[in-house]
Amino acid sequence: MDVVNLAFDFGASSGRLMMSTFDGEKIQLTEVHRFSNEPVWFNNRYYWDFLRLFHEMKVGLKKVSQMDVSVESIGIDTWGVDYAFIDKSGHLLSNPIHYRDERGKGMLEKMEETGVSLDEIYQKTGIQNMTINSIYQLYYDLKYRSHTVENAESLLFMPDLFSYGLTGEKYNEYTIASTSQMLDANKKDWSIELLEKIGIPIKLLQPIIKPGEVWGNLSKQVQEEVGLSAIPVIAVGSHDTASAVAATPLNSKNSAYLSCGTWSLLGMELDNPVIDETSYNYNFTNEGGVEGKIRYLKNITGLWIIQQFKNKFSQYDKNIGFGEISKLAKEAEHIDYMIDPNHEYFVAPFDMEKAVVQYCKEKLNKEPETIGEIARVSYNGIVMEYKKAVEAIEKTCDKVVDCINMVGGGIQDEFLCQLTADVTRKPVITGPIEASVLGNIIVQLQALKYIKNLEEGREIIKNSFEIKEYEPK
Repeated sequence: MDVVNLAFDFGASSGRLMMSTFDGEKIQLTEVHRFSNEPVWFNNRYYWDFLRLFHEMKVGLKKVSQMDVSVESIGIDTWGVDYAFIDKSGHLLSNPIHYRDERGKGMLEKMEETGVSLDEIYQKTGIQNMTINSIYQLYYDLKYRSHTVENAESLLFMPDLFSYGLTGEKYNEYTIASTSQMLDANKKDWSIELLEKIGIPIKLLQPIIKPGEVWGNLSKQVQEEVGLSAIPVIAVGSHDTASAVAATPLNSKNSAYLSCGTWSLLGMELDNPVIDETSYNYNFTNEGGVEGKIRYLKNITGLWIIQQFKNKFSQYDKNIGFGEISKLAKEAEHIDYMIDPNHEYFVAPFDMEKAVVQYCKEKLNKEPETIGEIARVSYNGIVMEYKKAVEAIEKTCDKVVDCINMVGGGIQDEFLCQLTADVTRKPVITGPIEASVLGNIIVQLQALKYIKNLEEGREIIKNSFEIKEYEPK
């Protein structure tokens, strides 16, 4: 009999409920329910629309209850750093603030006021210093939203919050907690001494739960509402990149992975963190992975820029989608300059096209004019960051990267894949597209004893979905 599992996957613009069917050899995916996931701009702040998203989760589960299937488990993944506060009665104190909000701006400098240096934080946590990290968002809350923190009993990261809503049980999942920059990278638990120095209330932190452990069962209230039984909710690699890397059929131990979507996360899977002066100078991060692995990686602004182009251009011409933008960029071969995709201009502009043109005029004394030229300078900048990251991995890990395994929605852009191979001078293997969902699923299958380990799960994924190869030209 086929094994049926459910995966909730929340991306930058949409959420999905995906159903997996595993026959013992291959996995098939079916989309059950899709819904938008856009931040809400209210009173000069970006928020998650959490209550509507949780409602959509229950809509999806109601659809499943009408199907002739027996679901064995549920897993949830989304991006890192964002969190919510729960009061002593178990209620949500406010809508969670979205990482695209600018409240973290300037907080790296203000952190010095605590007497704790950015270097000290990195040496403990192994996480690159970024204003979006939970530790800086939380420090902002302590300084400027203290009334909310004072009334909070617990802090839950977003997948923790969704799981809490389904089960009533509170934990902080390991891979998502590692993105907060509040976890000790070596101990794989909270860095209590560091957090106490900063003044972060330890009572807010929940017990760490690892991927593959059972979070709890659907609560009676949720069961009655959606028409399902007490299905177990399993802690997966709830950080979507942790799930994506879990699903990456790595060519070898010297292969780099590139999870390519709104963000590009390029790195290598290691047994132990790399935390030293060189990794700090290169601003590399050591995030938690499935089976206790370390995801040694670099965060790079990815297709966020291209997505914003598409959103704008398609308002004027519905024929201009991702495929057309990629085609026009490929044709603009005469454009040999590039933007820095990590520049602050591109974090959350209201008009990405204007931001790119402004950057080129001010920083490069150039002015791209056509859609193809504007897209090309962006592609060039993104892929050059890939090259820099690969070279930095080789230097800091003392290894030679033999291949780049690209996964995620970005691999549908064949121009991007070929350009990555050309610029990095590394072979590129692409697939699967639905990496975060599949990583979510194989951890569930492992927890339920249907597969032995991550290696077996990756082999099943490799045999179930299309894999393409790109050689450098």
